[in-house]
Amino acid sequence: MAAFDHIAVSAETLEAGVAHVEEILGVSLEVGGKHPHMGTHNRLLSLGSGEYFEVIAIDPDATKPAHPRWFALDDFAGVPRLTNWIVRVDDLNAALAGAPRGAGRPTDLARGDFRWRFAVPEDGYLPYDNSFPALIEWQSAHPADRLTDSGCRLIRLEIAHPEAEALGAALPLSDPRIVVVPGAKEMRATIATPHGERVLT
Repeated sequence: MAAFDHIAVSAETLEAGVAHVEEILGVSLEVGGKHPHMGTHNRLLSLGSGEYFEVIAIDPDATKPAHPRWFALDDFAGVPRLTNWIVRVDDLNAALAGAPRGAGRPTDLARGDFRWRFAVPEDGYLPYDNSFPALIEWQSAHPADRLTDSGCRLIRLEIAHPEAEALGAALPLSDPRIVVVPGAKEMRATIATPHGERVLT
């Protein structure tokens, strides 16, 4: 079983990413934490039950890992932008068995008392130019359970890719909010906020 879990905006610095998202959505992000294994840190926003949003960046105070960071953050440059989406699965090994080649290897991770298994690609890049979702299997409480309800909800996640048909067929879930369309690679998230609908790219 698979379900939408969260989306990620990558940024060169966490401060820049947070400022960018808060200006667009008009709501404040909450404190997240650090990921020692990846040398990254984040801030979070509730999108309702079992769903959230994160801004993620390299943690300048962390030791650089010997392996590529997730979400291709080692190569990230430019303005903060929506780069990845994450799908929750009940059995990560089974999900990877049916996923495209390069979807990652199961890795045990932790942040505070959160525990999860994550499919980390060897080179940091997920299939279909990073448009395929990262796969996660939670083994503890879910972060969304501890976030304040911001009044924000995901309405639509549009993923444009030149190989849209193949990408759509490879997805591990069916969610009417997730739409794959042909075109140059891009992600667009339409989010309902207390101030109306806003779009993140």
